[in-house]
Formats: sequence, C-alpha cells, structure tokens
Amino acid sequence: MIIKKRRLEGKHSSRPKKWGRLEGKLAETTPSKSDGAEVPEESLKMVCGAFYLPKDNPLKPIGEDAYFLCEETQTIGLADGVGGWAGKGVDAGDYARELMYNAFVAVHRQPDGAVDPKAVLTEAFLNTEAEGSSTACIAVLKGNILHCANVGDSGFMVFRDNTLVHQSPIQQHYFNCPFQLGNSKSSDRPSSATDETVPVVSGDIIVLGTDGLLDNVYPAEIEDFLKQETLEGTEDPWHLAYAIAVKALYNSQDKFCYSPFARAAELANKKHVGGKIDDITVVVARIVPQN
Repeated sequence: MIIKKRRLEGKHSSRPKKWGRLEGKLAETTPSKSDGAEVPEESLKMVCGAFYLPKDNPLKPIGEDAYFLCEETQTIGLADGVGGWAGKGVDAGDYARELMYNAFVAVHRQPDGAVDPKAVLTEAFLNTEAEGSSTACIAVLKGNILHCANVGDSGFMVFRDNTLVHQSPIQQHYFNCPFQLGNSKSSDRPSSATDETVPVVSGDIIVLGTDGLLDNVYPAEIEDFLKQETLEGTEDPWHLAYAIAVKALYNSQDKFCYSPFARAAELANKKHVGGKIDDITVVVARIVPQN
C-alpha cells in the first residue's frame, strides 16, 4: 500500500483536538463577474450535501478527513490529514478536524457577503495547534462566482450540462507528497494556496473531494452519474455525494483498475496497480436560483 507522504517534521504543539464534521444551515448568496468579462447578475445559491467514508482502520475509526457546510455564508470546505504521520504515532485527522472547525469559526468572522476563502484558511491555520498536517479546500459562492482556495491534492470540479468544465490543479512537491498545511517548519503555508474564481450558472454541479475521491474516480465517471441523475430527475445533492463516494470506495478496492492514482504513478515512473484505499469525502453543491 502506498501511504501519502508528510513533509519532514519540525516542532509541533502537543494539543490535538478532536472535531468531527460541521454543518451550518445549508448555503445561500448571489452572483457577479469573471475573467474580465461582465456576466449578467443572477440571484443564485448553493444547495449542498456531503458523504464521508473513512477507510477501515480500527485504530482510527473516524479516519483523517474532515469537512463543513455553512448555508448562511454559502461556504463549504474539506481537509485530509496526511497519513504519513502515522509512523510518528500522530493522528493527522486531529489536525484536519481542528483546521476545519477553525475554518467554520473564521467564516463567521468575515464581513457579511464578503467571505474570502484564503483569509478563512489563513485564520484557521493560525489557530490550529494539533500535530500533523493536512490538505485543504474551501469554496465560497459570491454572486455567480465561485471563489476557491486549495492546498494540496484535495480539490474541486465544476460540471455544466453533465460535462466537466473546470477542475482545480493538484499541488505536489513530488509524487504522492502534496502541499500540506501544518505546524512544522517544513509545512506549507496558506500563501501557497491556489486562489481561483469560476463563474457558475443555475444548474451547475460543484464537487469537492479529498484525494480518496480524486485518486479513484475520473471526471468522466462523475459525468455518468450526473447523466443518470438527469434521467431519473434526482435533485438531492446528498444522494449524489453518496453515489460518488460509493463509486470511489468500489474503485479503491479494485486491485486491477487503471485508477487516476495508478495513472499518476505511471507518469512518475512508479509502480502501482488498481485503486488507492483511503478516506473518502465528497461534498456536492447544486447551483440553483435564490428563490
């Protein structure tokens, strides 16, 4: 089994806190411009759902991922504790959970209607004291623009008319060693986060995922789920998050599939066949009219 690598350690605080998922009321906001071109103002909001499947590990029954949903600020986020810390006796899930708890708190300190995902990530990072490190992705809908800050190999995708129109880039120092926030001197900082703005329209589907999703499921497979959902008339983002997460779990346990992780390993001249067993977090946001 390949375990995601941590960056070399420095000194850490020894006050890990355990926080689970966090959910506010489900999300709301409104739209604006993008890429220099004016986009007609339309009143939109995100309706969100999420599903989390921790990998089977009796020593870490709640896994190393964490996420939050916040309706009133139209903000969603997730984090993935870097498993390489297990060799040091550290549960990186503590760091991921505390980071997302602090992000949830930071969101509510932002000016009304002006949540800045990178500022949220920075405040959460500065207030997180647990040992370990994690990737992180935070997305905010403001008007008709999705604002995202991402560190590492978690990320987001935007689908329109059942087709992928945008995917966030992966940040890695080298194969299977993602950018990661932490208290070590060698850890990355929020300033390393990619800062993206993506225009959205009513009907778009946003999918956030940790690498348990992205290493096991290709965007084309998600497109197939969306097409099936369209045929069935399903509107529930929780149902879609569940279906995608279960597909990721199935692929992760397939010892012979040519997974995204196997493909990445091949490109890095490494040997890996099949899926990659990992914690899987999927957050789905459907873009709908405000009223």
